[in-house]
Amino acid sequence: FNRREVYATTGSRILVRFWGGWDFEASDAASRLPAATGYSKGVPMGGDLRKAERGEEPTFLVAALKDPYSGNLDRIQIVKGWLDKKGRTHEKVFNVVWSDAESRELDRKGRLPPVGNTVDEENATWTNTIGDPELITVWKDPDFDRKQPAFYYARVIEIPTPRWTAYDAKRFDISMDRDVPMSTQERAYTSPIWYTP
Repeated sequence: FNRREVYATTGSRILVRFWGGWDFEASDAASRLPAATGYSKGVPMGGDLRKAERGEEPTFLVAALKDPYSGNLDRIQIVKGWLDKKGRTHEKVFNVVWSDAESRELDRKGRLPPVGNTVDEENATWTNTIGDPELITVWKDPDFDRKQPAFYYARVIEIPTPRWTAYDAKRFDISMDRDVPMSTQERAYTSPIWYTP
């Protein structure tokens, strides 16, 4: 807690690790021990990247592992926030790694098609026939401005699983109104990594 190296989930026990630095390479995502690489080359979530030298761009190593009792992983996103010259805040979401990559591609605006949905609402169950049990990648900010304060955090999203309303409908043998959502995508959010010019 003192280092702010924490993350939160919406319920499931997803594991996520997130580091930022100046020297991460794509090959670092092939390591079976990402923490060793993460700590040796950068700062963990909650950390602060100091002034960038001319030509440097921050790189990020992010890794996530599914909850063994919940859904597979759909995607990892990195959310960038920054202050413009007038002090206004902005945010942009980047899809950086995703499951079923052979059948899903980003469109021109960086949007990703849905992973699908295997939820059986009537029986309040699902199958892990879509998604991946783990995701890991190295990502570089394509819009980095070394004079601009910024923060970055990772968001991990599971495939759809039954929402509590589906479990209640099954348990009490009732029908929910059509407007009631019956599935959800659990998430994990890391502490941000701050860039301070």
